[in-house]
Amino acid sequence: MEVTGRVKMIDTTKEVGSGGFKKRDVVVTTDEQYPQHILVQFVQDKCELLNNYQAGDNVKIDINLRGREWINPQGETVYFNTIQGWRIAKVQADAPAQQAPPMPAAPAFEPAPNFKEEEHDDLPF
Repeated sequence: MEVTGRVKMIDTTKEVGSGGFKKRDVVVTTDEQYPQHILVQFVQDKCELLNNYQAGDNVKIDINLRGREWINPQGETVYFNTIQGWRIAKVQADAPAQQAPPMPAAPAFEPAPNFKEEEHDDLPF
């Protein structure tokens, strides 16, 4: 899956917990009728992929959807989703859409001459 849009914000790399887990967030604003601000998280060694990008860059980010379950102290089950990026690339904002080669014209349909339905019944059902 992928997300394409303009970088709105890139956060700093943050270490979470005592195990050395690193994460870095980027927000991408999609270019559609109703633009969406999508938070994508890069983790561990993938955090460094964001070093060459800045706000305003048009990008395509390859993503995976991640979900997890957690039971809170009250015993209730809670679910979380994360959009995790694993590759990012710059894209041209004004790149013209590639046009498909023209299709050859379809031959004109002509009915079979002297066709009588009552005489032509070779269907097996």
